[in-house]
Amino acid sequence: MSVYTTIEQDELEAFLLNYNVGELIDYTGISDGIENTNYFVNTTQGKYVLTIFEELSAAELPYFLDLMAFLAEHEVPSAHPIEDTNGRFLRTLKNKPAALVVRLSGKGVNEVNANQCQALGSNLGKLHAVSHQFSEHRDNPRGPSWWHDMSVKLDKHLSFDERELLDAEMSFQTKHRRDKLPTGVIHADLFRDNALFEADNLTGIIDFYYACNDVQLYDLAITVNDWCSKPDGSLDTVHVSAMLESYMIKRPLQDEEIDAWPMMLRAAALRFWLSRLHDKHFPKEGEMTHIKDPDVFKNILLDRIHHSEKYQQLLTTIH
Repeated sequence: MSVYTTIEQDELEAFLLNYNVGELIDYTGISDGIENTNYFVNTTQGKYVLTIFEELSAAELPYFLDLMAFLAEHEVPSAHPIEDTNGRFLRTLKNKPAALVVRLSGKGVNEVNANQCQALGSNLGKLHAVSHQFSEHRDNPRGPSWWHDMSVKLDKHLSFDERELLDAEMSFQTKHRRDKLPTGVIHADLFRDNALFEADNLTGIIDFYYACNDVQLYDLAITVNDWCSKPDGSLDTVHVSAMLESYMIKRPLQDEEIDAWPMMLRAAALRFWLSRLHDKHFPKEGEMTHIKDPDVFKNILLDRIHHSEKYQQLLTTIH
């Protein structure tokens, strides 16, 4: 979502000729995020987001674009991809895969309230519940094997305390299998900047390019860790309760999921601590980039380790 690939006006105008979206009015690069290049594109017929994919191949992309269309058509607020004049979602721009999607109203939130957590939990539950009707499959490329690879790659870049914490958590996660928990499509990156709101009304879930098939409780843990964490890394129990209660109306949790909740919170924290450590120590070159602080998720992980029983009891009470 940072701008790694710059495009000129005439290049964009030529690209848009492949769609029935009118003439270009203006376009602006989007600096948030770290993976793809994104532009806001305004035309005489509407507002869109152009994504140029920097790492994903053309072969991988139909899963994401088809999923976005599927969810939009099943009343989960998602940006529907635009078909070109040949009925395809995916094209090429600057020798890279590219897609045009509807720009949803609203914006991401920084200061979260309980009503927003409730709205997001309900829609994440709906997403998980309806996704079993989605026939395509994609394994999680940032699962435990990726954690191991990152741990090895980062070895010489970590402090003693970081190495000790990482080794201990990797050992813990290895001993706690999760292959018997319910699986399905997950967003896998539902952070505050990937949900759009107008006041307390959720208008869209965006950036599905980490979506995959994996444990759905893990997706819920990823979302809770970002939306419900205080600045010190601890969980705001009011926000957690609002999100979990509304989620479980759409998809009730099973007993084994209740038992696995503390471990999933830790797994979700570990995954994003590792990715932020990697981005810090192995940054990509880009015209506009933001490197996010790894310590945010180190502190979240430490909190989830030290307060496992507390968060287990909270979910048990809600359930």
